Amino acid sequence: MAGPTAPPDLRKGDKVVASADLRGVPAGTEGKVALVNGLSWVRYWIRFDNGVAIGSVNRSHLATPKEWERKLSGADDGAVEAVASEESDGDGAESTGGGGVTTANGAVVPQKLIDRAKAARARLTA
Repeated sequence: MAGPTAPPDLRKGDKVVASADLRGVPAGTEGKVALVNGLSWVRYWIRFDNGVAIGSVNRSHLATPKEWERKLSGADDGAVEAVASEESDGDGAESTGGGGVTTANGAVVPQKLIDRAKAARARLTA
């Protein structure tokens, strides 16, 4: 069984702002946390004000209204941007430290699965 983890810093019903462009949700769109789930990797289901609901959103793609105001004013301590910049590999796709790709909604595809799919495509086209 997993050991105790730190409590999530967002709770159901909290107001949030998308700090990055997500599928169907531009950065700066406000929303509300509908569900918090996960043990070692906490992710959020968000209902945004533009009518889009997205599940499995990573905390690095969300900001509280106060964090968003600090980011817009330029007085941000860099915490939200630092997490996003660590995950970004520069070509628009995000990667994790152990390889793989993080999709816009926060789901991680391991590098070995990407390699396996590439090899299967090569076998089928040969």
